[in-house]
Amino acid sequence: MIQHSASVGANSRQESRPARLALADGAVFHGAAFGAKGVTRTAEVVFNTAMCGYQEALTDPSYTGQILVMTYPMMGNYGVNPEDVESRKVQVSGFVVRELVRLACNYRATLPLDEYLEKAGVLGITGIDTRALTRRLRSAGVMQGVISDDPSPTDQQLVDMARAAPSMAGQNLVPLVGCNAKQTWNETLGEWSLESQLPGAHANAGPRTYRVLALDCGAKSNILRNLSQRGCQVEVVPHTISAAEIKERFRRGEADGLFISNGPGDPAAVNATINTLKQVVADPDGLTIPTFGICLGHQLLGLAIGARTFKLPFGHRGANQPVKNLMNGRVEITSQNHGFAVDPKSLEQAGAEPTHVHLNDGTLAGFRLKNRPVFCVQYHPEASPGPHDSAYLFDAFVKMMDDKKPVVFS
Repeated sequence: MIQHSASVGANSRQESRPARLALADGAVFHGAAFGAKGVTRTAEVVFNTAMCGYQEALTDPSYTGQILVMTYPMMGNYGVNPEDVESRKVQVSGFVVRELVRLACNYRATLPLDEYLEKAGVLGITGIDTRALTRRLRSAGVMQGVISDDPSPTDQQLVDMARAAPSMAGQNLVPLVGCNAKQTWNETLGEWSLESQLPGAHANAGPRTYRVLALDCGAKSNILRNLSQRGCQVEVVPHTISAAEIKERFRRGEADGLFISNGPGDPAAVNATINTLKQVVADPDGLTIPTFGICLGHQLLGLAIGARTFKLPFGHRGANQPVKNLMNGRVEITSQNHGFAVDPKSLEQAGAEPTHVHLNDGTLAGFRLKNRPVFCVQYHPEASPGPHDSAYLFDAFVKMMDDKKPVVFS
């Protein structure tokens, strides 16, 4: 068992509560607790390489069942506010940082990060060597861990708890985060829209309003804002909606496009939604159903057409991931958050065409169907804060609803 002691700094001296992060490989990191008190949580430990956006990450439903480590050393400097959230609550099981900044220096801040996590019942740990932790996760792969401010268990007992925890592989976590009833979404990007910064950014949008059924597998709010920003009437529906109901909505002319959202867990375990998409995408009964998926939605569509998914060693999580669009040769800097990927060989065997590839490791980052208006990407074109290189994908979806043709990225 390897122990890592807390560093001594201005922020760590202000916090007297000890906390520990124990990994299934036997490593134990000792630091100082912040946020909630009296918490011991077991979850998969993952890292994110973004320099900012911690509030968006904390509230991203895709982080359900995970302890989030930020590689950038300073977190909390701009506090938190009620606007920069991706869901109704903090979703992570724990938060790990090198240095917690307790003074929020931003005019929009309403709470410091410490108090925000305390209200959410989520434990954070500061003052540990996140570089050493990240190197361990990159070398051995992400693994189960325990975050705790309880002094009672020994280090070995915490390690044993981590080793006994179930792997993320095989877990269907979508029911924990998806909605249970239909909802109408009206919120747009507002002052953060690209139109105010890049005139003509949405020039490919269709001439009329389109009605989108959004399957909620843990949808980030900014995805829905982007659809609404383009004039779409967005109806968020549970991921348990039946294929028959989806087809009937299109048959009656009550929907123009189908969107499948991001979400947590192992995509191969979301059996009911995969079966629904098989009936909608692979067997549309003569209907034309323009379909767009993001992240988990990308994986579910891949599985629905007969491809396979696999777990990545440490995943892609950050706002600086390079992706190449194979249809036009352009490289996009993207925001990503996923631990699984679609196997490209099985995808091509299923008759789909790869459209995007991750340049760091060559994994599949997007595909389309050549004979139907269906496409999806593994990354997050809606990410905020994050690069806007991929915002065109929402416009492509709108155009696809307009012309009912397979997507083409020129």
